[in-house]
Amino acid sequence: MRVNVLQHTPDEGPGAIRDWVHANHHTMFVYHPAQFGKLPTAAETDLLVILGGPISPNDNLPWIAAERDLIKQLLATHTPIFGACFGAQQISKQLGYSVGKAPAKEVGWAPVTRQSNVIPGLPSQLNVLHWHEDMFEIPAGAQRLFSSAHVRNQGYLYNGNVLGLQFHLEPLADNVREMVVNDGDYIAGSVLGQTPADILAQPVPTENQLVLYQLLNFITELN
Repeated sequence: MRVNVLQHTPDEGPGAIRDWVHANHHTMFVYHPAQFGKLPTAAETDLLVILGGPISPNDNLPWIAAERDLIKQLLATHTPIFGACFGAQQISKQLGYSVGKAPAKEVGWAPVTRQSNVIPGLPSQLNVLHWHEDMFEIPAGAQRLFSSAHVRNQGYLYNGNVLGLQFHLEPLADNVREMVVNDGDYIAGSVLGQTPADILAQPVPTENQLVLYQLLNFITELN
């Protein structure tokens, strides 16, 4: 399977997604549309992964619109899509739903709770990394998967093989350090009240990588 990853900023890479790709003997190609303006074609995509970044789907940039056109093509062919943060917002926006300011800015570690049993075996709660102040609308026909105490729309499953998460399961310990040292100023104003040192002191829960694998297995096996 060819896994095409769209990375939008240097400090938010595929992390544990790369490990899942290698463990399953797939092939990964990482594109940087914001830097190079390159995107894969729908025909050469078996799974599309859309990562986070400091931009908004509401920004008027050609590559953001081109990304959503690719999403549109993959939705039409029932190709699996996984979106994290900005990626989840892009999917929701392409489906005709709004992306705007969340009720609270969340940056740091905080729990999300499961809201649906549509994906069997997910834990009732996860301690995950948040790095956002915007929020997507849940598309009609999608199941809400997760919520947090401050932001209700934290994850959804659409059409059985399209999954969007507002939070991050993909960062490993090195990735968290990279995010904090390069984008630590973004923490200001977060309702979670954590410092960069607080975020770095929290070990990445092993469970997060296992759940990420479970989610990726689910949307690809249904394809």
